[in-house]
Amino acid sequence: MDLLKLSSSLDNFFWGKVIIFLCIGAGIFFSVIMKFPQVRLIKDMVGQLIGGKSSETGVSSFQGFAMALGGRVGTGNITGVASAIYFGGPGAVFWMWAIAFLGAGSAFIESSLAQVWKEEVHGEYRGGPAYYIEKGLHSKFFGRAFAILAILACGVLLPGIQSNSFVVAAGTAFPVSPLVWGIVYTVITVAVIFGGGKRIAKTAEFVVPFMAIAYILLALVILGVNFSKIGDVFGLIFSSAFGANAIFGGVFGSAVAWGVKRGIFSNEAGQGTGAQAAGAAEVSHPAKQGLVQAFSVYVDTLFVCTATAIMILVTGSYNVISASGGFITELVPGIDKGNFTQTAVSSFIPGFGGAFVAIALFFFTLTTVFAYAFYTDSNVGYLFKDSKNVKAYKITLNVFRAILAAGVFVGAIAQADMMWNFGSAGVGAMAWFNVIAILLLYKPGIATLKDYEAQKKLGIDPVFIPSNLGIKGAELWETIIPKTYAKELEAYKAATEGKKKTDS
Repeated sequence: MDLLKLSSSLDNFFWGKVIIFLCIGAGIFFSVIMKFPQVRLIKDMVGQLIGGKSSETGVSSFQGFAMALGGRVGTGNITGVASAIYFGGPGAVFWMWAIAFLGAGSAFIESSLAQVWKEEVHGEYRGGPAYYIEKGLHSKFFGRAFAILAILACGVLLPGIQSNSFVVAAGTAFPVSPLVWGIVYTVITVAVIFGGGKRIAKTAEFVVPFMAIAYILLALVILGVNFSKIGDVFGLIFSSAFGANAIFGGVFGSAVAWGVKRGIFSNEAGQGTGAQAAGAAEVSHPAKQGLVQAFSVYVDTLFVCTATAIMILVTGSYNVISASGGFITELVPGIDKGNFTQTAVSSFIPGFGGAFVAIALFFFTLTTVFAYAFYTDSNVGYLFKDSKNVKAYKITLNVFRAILAAGVFVGAIAQADMMWNFGSAGVGAMAWFNVIAILLLYKPGIATLKDYEAQKKLGIDPVFIPSNLGIKGAELWETIIPKTYAKELEAYKAATEGKKKTDS
């Protein structure tokens, strides 16, 4: 069996035109019906990011943000952006921006729903598509189907992409065997993921801000040195995005397809993975974590992916392939798409690019693997949430952690294209499930935002009372609010009573 051909066929099947238009359509729908909260509520996004604390059962808002951002910021931000330019031309960058802007609306809905119907599973908050598919759509069958799919994708298929991208970059920069890198990478992975969700959250909280800021700063330096080319680069992106560029007009369709495809792979909006980090957060209202996760989409694509794209384009370190197999433009002959970013940085600081990008990929990919481990745990938790056999639950968690670690090692020494195709197919399959689910559940998702904004207008810190919104199956909140947010609940009661008297 030709695994490369099989993986390519699966990837093309799950990433056909229908899912691309479905993702774009969902982003437009949510953005319009919520009156573009990704613009209106920027201040709230940042404010909720730094507010809140962790608890025994849940992680803090920032830890939830860091885990989700760690999952979003990975090889898709470096190798994925390069692939989008290679197959779709510079115009693909615009479509990555577009899906990030629109996808922030989808990210809000899925993350809010994850909070609405989160559950406490053996002492920890868990949430995500499997949970809200069961509770919101009343379908245990499809909830379990998604959980199994997510375990397969996040626990088996996707981790190898991350380790593979790092090892390829490290092999260019350092004369060390891929086998050695694979062992080192796997050992670090095991040391963190077997510590469970709390250790993963704390690691992400420390590493993710540092790695993202350092990478963006380098891009800004390169952009500053090449300041005179900024207008030309952005002109190239916009003209190529709509088929108006004489050179790249022929790949307009590829620009849209690859921009959306790699954009979703990178920022995960609508895919359902970020929602699983959101569901673990300790907050007083679902909309709070929805806003935080919407902001993480911005950070991923509008900042980190853009940093990669600008470095590649401003230094002319890219090639673009045509549908027939030849090159439309070949500015760096002999350089593989996976090495565009290293070539770009090296052209700016000779001898430094390979090492810097390899180190960046080490942190980017490793935190993504940690996030995948957390997502796998969440879906194993879903399958065991009604079981009282804690021992079996913990054994199953460790079995899948071991499988994930094995996948990391195999990915480090496997063929890159095959790993990408299988992983991308897994992302596409999850997106199919999740986008349809959140479209069907748009009413409770939008209701949470309206409730949040109504309480903010009253001048109080919002608390979530599902019965007030007609939402059923969210009984956990009846325990959370009085126990953890008693003061906020009293303020809510006082404010609403005062409003009733005023209205009457």
